[in-house]
Amino acid sequence: MTKEEIIEALKEHYSRDIRKQLVKSILEQEKSMTDLDKNHVYKTINQIFSFVLQQSGWKMGSNSEKWNELPLEIMNESFPQLSSTKWYEEQILTTKQSINIEISN
Repeated sequence: MTKEEIIEALKEHYSRDIRKQLVKSILEQEKSMTDLDKNHVYKTINQIFSFVLQQSGWKMGSNSEKWNELPLEIMNESFPQLSSTKWYEEQILTTKQSINIEISN
């Protein structure tokens, strides 16, 4: 799927209010410092992100030479203000670390 098709699919499946509320819930949970890994809000956004990765054809092997931000761009365009969350920052750091490990090997 193209970037636009994935964004459209997300928007069709999740209303604007739901997408805004999900980001709001993430920010509230991060602020309250609860156990985020076990939090249902993080599980939800991770499942959506997995869908985006799959639909965009993102693979570690083919993206280990250069950081491809397409999946995170899709997430940020689909979910307003997602880039202001710790979840978003964590995805960038995790992927960059994985790419560095892949390149080292």
